[in-house]
Amino acid sequence: MGKFEEFDSVVVRFAGDSGDGMQLVGSQFTTTCAMMGDDVATLPDFPSEIRAPAGTVFGVSGYQVCFGNGGIFTPGDKVDVLVAMNPAALKTNLQLMKPKGLIIVNEDAFTARNLEKAGYTASPLEGDALADYRVCRVKMGQLTQKALEGSTLSPKQVDRCKNFAALGVTYALFHRSRDSTDKWLQKKFGAKPDLLEANVKAFEAGVSFGASGELFPTTYRIRKRTRSPEPGNYRQVTGNSAAALGLIAAARRANLPLFLGSYPITPATDILHELSKHRNIATIFQAEDEIAAAGATLGAAFGGSLAVTTTSGPGFSLKSEFINLAVMVELPMIVINVQRAGPSTGLPTKTEQSDLLQALWGRHGESPIAVIAASSPRDCFDATVEAARIALKYMTPVILLSDGYLGNGAEVWRVPALEDLPDLRVTKRTDPENFLPYGRDPETLARPWVVPGTPGLEHRIGGLEKADGTGTVSHDPENHEKMVRLRAEKIARIARDLPPTEVLGDPRSELLVLGWGSTQGVIRRAVENLNAQGTPVACAHLRHLNPLPSDLGTLLRKYKKVLIPENNMGQLWYRIRAEYLLDIERLNKVQGQPFRADEIEAKIKSMLSSGAQR
Repeated sequence: MGKFEEFDSVVVRFAGDSGDGMQLVGSQFTTTCAMMGDDVATLPDFPSEIRAPAGTVFGVSGYQVCFGNGGIFTPGDKVDVLVAMNPAALKTNLQLMKPKGLIIVNEDAFTARNLEKAGYTASPLEGDALADYRVCRVKMGQLTQKALEGSTLSPKQVDRCKNFAALGVTYALFHRSRDSTDKWLQKKFGAKPDLLEANVKAFEAGVSFGASGELFPTTYRIRKRTRSPEPGNYRQVTGNSAAALGLIAAARRANLPLFLGSYPITPATDILHELSKHRNIATIFQAEDEIAAAGATLGAAFGGSLAVTTTSGPGFSLKSEFINLAVMVELPMIVINVQRAGPSTGLPTKTEQSDLLQALWGRHGESPIAVIAASSPRDCFDATVEAARIALKYMTPVILLSDGYLGNGAEVWRVPALEDLPDLRVTKRTDPENFLPYGRDPETLARPWVVPGTPGLEHRIGGLEKADGTGTVSHDPENHEKMVRLRAEKIARIARDLPPTEVLGDPRSELLVLGWGSTQGVIRRAVENLNAQGTPVACAHLRHLNPLPSDLGTLLRKYKKVLIPENNMGQLWYRIRAEYLLDIERLNKVQGQPFRADEIEAKIKSMLSSGAQR
């Protein structure tokens, strides 16, 4: 394999039937890149149906990874290399390809029946249909069958190994190390020698075939980094696994028992799965439904634990009454909502940012609550620690918004030292002298946290309005208004704790791109691309959505134009316009897919060329 080209970054997409193991090989490829020192960002993209009909376009499962020598903020706009395991995978993903991009197709799958199911009237491998791309045909099925001649596995089991043959071909193309995948195969199939041998042989066959020079006259390598990464321990994390680790770290820093009350729901379930591996240091309660999970979590908060419940859109709706009760009784409860495309069941495996308004105001009565959002898979760790800090310091429920893009996506993460995280220890009330259940800290307005059974501090809580101080049931009109305003002021005071809003990009810019949540990476990439072209533009990103940073209004008024891109119909846009009475542009996408940088770049260029000012 003599000739090779070097790149700073490459985008690869694996695509096939949902039963073809594309998520598996994509995650293995990502892990290998991370282990080799590359920066990575991924986009798992799988069907919403549990098992769509094989060979159909709506049954295609994809896994996209961008890897390179640094500065990788997104899984990439356009695809450099597509591995298509059948005609439907090719048809579904062709529009994502770069001109002259490389397509590796499983030629065995391009049968008349599969072509018909994918909606092709003729094979795209013939004629000029793929003339704009470089196409490498690989008979993955035959390659696998030949490698496994004499195997005791059934023909169906042999065919299922072809995903590792495809993975091996891509390892050869990109000079990837086999070490981490070989170790994973040993761990996964060590107890089943026949399956281990079959997958290893299929993998080796793919590597050998790709490296023979017969398939790829030119291979690819990533240029060495010009700067070394910060020293430390690194690992690959998804947003969901990072959130789980953040909960463990927060509980340690708070010196509190950790309780998770949850019910499985896509795409939040992996937080439950990850924490269940650590049952020696966390209490995991899988409830019979979402309502019970929220109730148990609130009970654990009352009992003195760092209490967390995880969910997605439909479950978030069901939990609203217990979240409201947490507001009334003023207990520290963390609600992690890994958002997905709705409404109702919607597109459960696709991503959206459409629960912001529900998080802010989706409860009856005047029910103010702290809301923050994670901005990347690795940031889910820091955002979770921040949610715990606010909940414990202010004795309030906190909603943390993630989404399917972050929760399922993966990045390389530098593991922080535990002692470098904020000190989250709180003092629970044990002294009965002058005790008032709703007496308040003069700075934060937090009420005391009392573990049930503490001698002399017996008190009751519940959903009925509380008398100021004593916490007894009160129907007094003036007291109700006072308590409503006190609860709102407590949340407002969180803004005193927030750092100044950071602005990135060209300081000469008259246009600011403002984002929240999972749009951070793509906004930053778009701004950096435009700055590199000589176009002055800047960006800022919000973690804290309620309360908003105290300097935000002043910052926004410095710019002639402000753009807010969101994976919804404009929910932060509504919030900002209402709060600051500013005329702000929006860019909205509700397709179940994250933004591409070029989409945001095009909108910015349009705004700058229009000359319109607010």
